Amino acid sequence: MASRSSLYSGKGPIPVLNLDFANPAINADPFPIFSRLREEDPVHWSPAMKAWVVTRYDDVRQIAVANTEMSANRLAPFFAAVPSDSRGGYASLITYLGNWMVFRDPPDHTRLRRLFTKAFTSRSVKALEPNIEQIVGLLLDEMDRKSRQDGTVDWIADFAYPLPATVMMDLLGVPRDELMRVKDWSDDIALFIGTARATADKYQRAEAGAKAMADYFRGILVQRAADPQDDIISQLVSEQNERLTDDEIIATCILLLFAGHETTTNLIGNGFYYTMKSPDQWERLKEQPALIDAAIEEWLRYDGPSGALARVITADVAFGGKQLAAGQRLFAFVNAANRDPRQFADADRFDIGRTPNAHLTFGHGIHFCLGASLARLEGQIALRALIERFPNINLAATGAPQWKDSVILRGMEALPVRLR
Repeated sequence: MASRSSLYSGKGPIPVLNLDFANPAINADPFPIFSRLREEDPVHWSPAMKAWVVTRYDDVRQIAVANTEMSANRLAPFFAAVPSDSRGGYASLITYLGNWMVFRDPPDHTRLRRLFTKAFTSRSVKALEPNIEQIVGLLLDEMDRKSRQDGTVDWIADFAYPLPATVMMDLLGVPRDELMRVKDWSDDIALFIGTARATADKYQRAEAGAKAMADYFRGILVQRAADPQDDIISQLVSEQNERLTDDEIIATCILLLFAGHETTTNLIGNGFYYTMKSPDQWERLKEQPALIDAAIEEWLRYDGPSGALARVITADVAFGGKQLAAGQRLFAFVNAANRDPRQFADADRFDIGRTPNAHLTFGHGIHFCLGASLARLEGQIALRALIERFPNINLAATGAPQWKDSVILRGMEALPVRLR
């Protein structure tokens, strides 16, 4: 039987019965535990997380498809449990994050999603290519300048974050010079979304971040109502069919800006890290740039930007040989499913030419990620430009990176690199 120790050094028995992402060692490398869980207890009750943990590909795929026994509205039970005299301290989180379409079930989810699909069609995303190329070029120029001065740059702060954040800001109509304010607000909101170590201080910061971002977008809504522009906010303000409330527009703007950059930042950060850790794959990619599209799919699969799908059980149900009770939480670990040997040959090997590669990183069914094609395009353009500009780029630190404190979001805090 596995050790019940709450610490895991990466050696010896794996504490399967104490899966705990509040433990930095487990958070840094959950894959050995995922492997044991897939084989021994694929639908596992975690006492530390107080939730079911699902790790096999077929099970995670089934959960990703909407069903009446599992709700995506995982915030509702939390907000409902807040005492009435304390709800004012969560007012912005309740109003705005509570209106995120990713936390809504049909029919609300269907209505909200339909209004945004036209902004993320293949044709709409393809039209963004020149703008993305320009942003990539500007960021690489600035990295070049900074590296000549400081010797190293931070791949996350200097490229992986500002690229998708700037693209989404342009789409929404948010001025680029607001980038750092947006980052501060987003970092605060992230403290509420999936943190493994929840504290009152984190929730207070998240509330402040959500309120500040909501106030900012409310001002833009007023401007766009008086003077429409060619951006998503103007389209929403002028939408006549199934009109959104101001709170729903603001909530969705926050979602697009937060999720639109957070996940793609992690995609570009994580994928680049593993590519640098596999020099043979980097050389292969430089010699065969036609593999760029496949490489991005492997970036998405191997240690993707979204760690888990969170659900709330709405009715007693049998699943995976276990009895799940109404009101219990469930985490379907996408990154565990993406390493399932039942679906992927040699699943723990990082292979930029892997095909087929039917990963579940963007979800499945009605909650399939709206921005999937945009994230892919940003990654492809970034990788192509990186090969051309800095083919000898390499990691500047030999130690393991620090991973973000999150069960839901999977990414690194920083990644120092040398460009030459």
